[in-house]
Amino acid sequence: MFYYVLKYVLLGPLLRVVFRPRTEGLENVPATGAAIIAGNHLSFADHFLMPAILKRRITFLAKKEYFTGPGIKGRLTATFFRSAGQIPVDRTGKEAGQAAIREGLGVLSKDELLGIYPEGTRSHDGRLYKGKVGVAVMALKAQVPVIPCAMIGTFEAQPPGKVIPNIHPVTIRFGKPLDFSRYAGMENEKAILRAITDEIMYNILTLSEQEYVDQYAAVAKAEQAEAAGIAEKERRFRRMPLG
Repeated sequence: MFYYVLKYVLLGPLLRVVFRPRTEGLENVPATGAAIIAGNHLSFADHFLMPAILKRRITFLAKKEYFTGPGIKGRLTATFFRSAGQIPVDRTGKEAGQAAIREGLGVLSKDELLGIYPEGTRSHDGRLYKGKVGVAVMALKAQVPVIPCAMIGTFEAQPPGKVIPNIHPVTIRFGKPLDFSRYAGMENEKAILRAITDEIMYNILTLSEQEYVDQYAAVAKAEQAEAAGIAEKERRFRRMPLG
């Protein structure tokens, strides 16, 4: 019930005023039945803008940290995400990927829409990064179509680290459903999973017109953070007095 209160009364109208979302290809989202909507991930706002414009309910797999924050703010955030129907997923450890797949398949088994960001994390620079194969595993195991989706303008509206968003127009573009039934029963074939995931990412890229990076976003973020740390150490060393 709270999901629909958020969508139609509390959050939805506010998002429409701030972001003025425009939709393209909404007819490509099936009116009934299970399906995966796979999109790029540019902003914290992505989690809420897509549900605000879809006619059907959609459930996202959200990182566990949204549900485990300390203090009053952490509890409020956790309550908000749970009330919005989001599912916490642990992204660390060897079992993290399998846990996410199990949760996703549970949503699809109820003939619902599952939202997933194949990149695994938000883009830190607005570019599109290599997709993880979990989306392909779920598509094959659940035997459901994948609808590619591009969020356009959300990075400019609310880039990582910005709490209060800018007033900026946003476009949410949906592509035609991708059918992978020709690969039925091949969810354990690594080459097939990679090919499916790359096809999904190519369709997202076509819709979003982003620059593509053939590297996992988490790896790129770690490298950037390491480089920044090294640069900071060098800066401090140069400022040290000699003698």
